[in-house]
Amino acid sequence: MYTDSFIANITAGFKSNWDLPALSDYKQEPIYYREVAEKIAKLHILFEQTGIEKGDKIVLCGRNCSAWAVVFFATLTYGAVAVPLLHEFKSESVMHLVNHSDGKLLFVGDVVWEGLQAEDMPHLSAIIQMQGYELVSCNDDNFAKVYNNLDNEFAKKYPNGFTKDDVNYQRDNLDTLALINYTSGTTSVSKGVMLSYRALLSNYMFACEVLPNLQAGHNVVSILPMAHMYGLQFEVIFEFIRGIHIHFLTRIPSPKIIAEAFARIKPDIIISVPLIIEKVYKSKLKPILDKTKMKLLLRTPVIDTIIKGKILATLMESFGGRFYEIIIGGAAFNREVETFFKKIGFPHTVGYGMTECGPIICYADWKEHKLGSCGKPAPRMEVKIDSPDEIKITGEILVRGANVMMGYYKNEEATKAAFTEDGWMRTGDLGIKDKDGNLYIKGRSKNMILGPSGQNIYPEEIEDIINSLEIVSESLVKEEDGKLVALVYLDQDYLDSHNITASQEELKNQVKTQTNQLLSSYEQISNVYLQEEEFEKTPKRSIKRYIYMGK
Repeated sequence: MYTDSFIANITAGFKSNWDLPALSDYKQEPIYYREVAEKIAKLHILFEQTGIEKGDKIVLCGRNCSAWAVVFFATLTYGAVAVPLLHEFKSESVMHLVNHSDGKLLFVGDVVWEGLQAEDMPHLSAIIQMQGYELVSCNDDNFAKVYNNLDNEFAKKYPNGFTKDDVNYQRDNLDTLALINYTSGTTSVSKGVMLSYRALLSNYMFACEVLPNLQAGHNVVSILPMAHMYGLQFEVIFEFIRGIHIHFLTRIPSPKIIAEAFARIKPDIIISVPLIIEKVYKSKLKPILDKTKMKLLLRTPVIDTIIKGKILATLMESFGGRFYEIIIGGAAFNREVETFFKKIGFPHTVGYGMTECGPIICYADWKEHKLGSCGKPAPRMEVKIDSPDEIKITGEILVRGANVMMGYYKNEEATKAAFTEDGWMRTGDLGIKDKDGNLYIKGRSKNMILGPSGQNIYPEEIEDIINSLEIVSESLVKEEDGKLVALVYLDQDYLDSHNITASQEELKNQVKTQTNQLLSSYEQISNVYLQEEEFEKTPKRSIKRYIYMGK
């Protein structure tokens, strides 16, 4: 199923899937594995003849597309270090991270390139626009010469054409740096997470082990940013090596576009963040479920079963109808939505991971997944709770194993702080386990608020309740003058479709009243502030909490 070398698995993937479609930009003709291999061979000639060495950093910054994936796999199979940057980072951040990573070469999306200044990244040999592989900036005459003569050099090296026998990449040293992933996470300063080939291999092996039914010729839609490890590992790396056809949306994944893509492509696996799934639930299902007649029918035996079956069939079809399961991760999943999905038997599961583990930490197949949990430790990973009693007392989640990062790039202080003396990595998350070893996350340790009598208050749990309200899109709970307040962004689509014309003050009081009815006395919300715009998000679609802590 797999070998003990990450690069060897890529090599085997090419040879096994040579004549299959590999990558497609949405509604465009596919690129076959043999074509991807040829493009990689040309890039390898470019790297070699322009002095790119093993271990040099190659930066990728652009929207998901086939060219992005080609450059990524070309980088790793050459032995260079890939540095994916989120295309939504501000131009100043992109240029800073290119310099911080010691990037030698930058492949950039057309939109991103418009905001960059080549002179502010003086250590780059060249900048190539990835959509058309166009050389847009070059500090090296030899680089330009090689680039312009690349087709001739390729023909000289492969006079009889490029065949699968020519795919012969050098095996990796598992403990060598493969990738640096910069993520802002929920702090104001991005850190470069260093991931080894061992971490990439272990994550690939995990996917092979838990999703054995996914085979060559199947389909996946790439929704999540490839500059984030969740999307990169489980929508691209695993599928590409496995022979699964990857379809890139190449545009903002709005619910309408996603629904259209699912109906057209019918993916065999879906990787998602909660926000996308929750929007489908709130827009399509909740209005129906909240009707008085429907509530009565759902309490009636037999009819209840029939209705749930019809809802399940409709929901399955809205996601293409052919997927094995939806794997949800990256942020907390709304409890109301999860409970309903469990009730109707919708095939979904909630995992747990972080960039520093490339990303997987915990997972359970949807048939074994426990409500509210994020599964059990993945193969080759250990998880423990830093508390006197893992089952009863919440504590910080500590992890160790093959997936764990090498450290933060050029940041020894942060690396040292991330690990305990005996080698466990601190996740910064709080949780407990059940007797079967399932992990339940309570929230971020730095977000926890101490109640008036020493009670531990987890803002994320209160936000989950607020977000379940029909008129609310998202929220953030924080402490202000010793009391709890909520910042709330209302669901304008819901307000408009239901012709709700209440004043802002009335809406604030409604949120406050309905929420407090479900909270303990020490968790009561004292005030609600309405946000005019959506909260700023991380690549995982988590709210950047630090931005709002002073407001």
